[in-house]
Amino acid sequence: MQVSHRRFGRTGWDVSEVGFGAWAIGGAWGDVSDADARQALHAALDAGVDFIDTADVYGDGRSERIIREVLKERGGQRPIVATKAGRRLNPHVLEGYTKANLEAFIDRSRENLGVDTLDLLQLHCPPTDAYFRPELFEALDELVAAGKLRHYGVSVERVEEALKAIEYPNLVSVQLIYNLFRQRPAQLLFREAIARDVAMIVRVPLASGMLTGKLTAQSSFAADDHRNFNRHGEAFDVGETFSGVPYEVALEAVEALRPHVPQGATMAQFALRWILMERAVSVVIPGAKNAAQAKGNAEASALAPLPEDTMEQARRIYDQLIAPHVHHRW
Repeated sequence: MQVSHRRFGRTGWDVSEVGFGAWAIGGAWGDVSDADARQALHAALDAGVDFIDTADVYGDGRSERIIREVLKERGGQRPIVATKAGRRLNPHVLEGYTKANLEAFIDRSRENLGVDTLDLLQLHCPPTDAYFRPELFEALDELVAAGKLRHYGVSVERVEEALKAIEYPNLVSVQLIYNLFRQRPAQLLFREAIARDVAMIVRVPLASGMLTGKLTAQSSFAADDHRNFNRHGEAFDVGETFSGVPYEVALEAVEALRPHVPQGATMAQFALRWILMERAVSVVIPGAKNAAQAKGNAEASALAPLPEDTMEQARRIYDQLIAPHVHHRW
């Protein structure tokens, strides 16, 4: 099996349309052993995945270090590794987004990943006012010129933040939530992203596991799993957990979607294939806690395009069940 590739904006890169989201192997998803984390990443790379997304705060650098170790073991052509910075700030406030702080975070990630130059550095969901500070993006330009970054982008919580961010001429990518439960980017953002040739990285594609179709009203989560401790936005934006959809509503929507899953595909693969129907998407980055999940995610690339009737039903279910809870918020 070979994962299909897509252009990554203006960078000149072609990346696998299914990437590897490395939050789960760093922490905040319950217990994931080093062995399982390594096997998940190996399985993704074996399947043809060549885009990895991580962040300096995932396991306080554990995710970045596991990536370094696995890539060193494998040798050969190195995949693109995107990381993020900003969430190590405590408190997480705009005043902390200085060039000195960013450079310190970048240097730490370079060491964790074992590279001189980061492929892609993304601001990690900074405060909204950050997007209105040209000097912040000028500082990133200077860090590119200094050889510490090849490119930079942003990870956003809201569509409006993305629309502002892509006005900066050297910004190459936006990472955001887009899935069957979060369809607003397709209405407001993607056309503009295509016009400006900005890459779109889609995170939380499975709504924190809800769109695997395996969760029930009785499902429980470990104390260190964000699906427990951030269920109501206690630790960070609630939109990052189950895409901000109330748990019982999400379960109802999953059952409404289930009849539309193509024969021979899992619900997770259907959810990923739905995202890949959008041509503005450069790469979708599902997480995986083990090799089987990683392999299943990559196989979504081989699914046939979804029929228009299925796409229409997905829109209808979103409009009726999900939109009242999320559409106005993100």
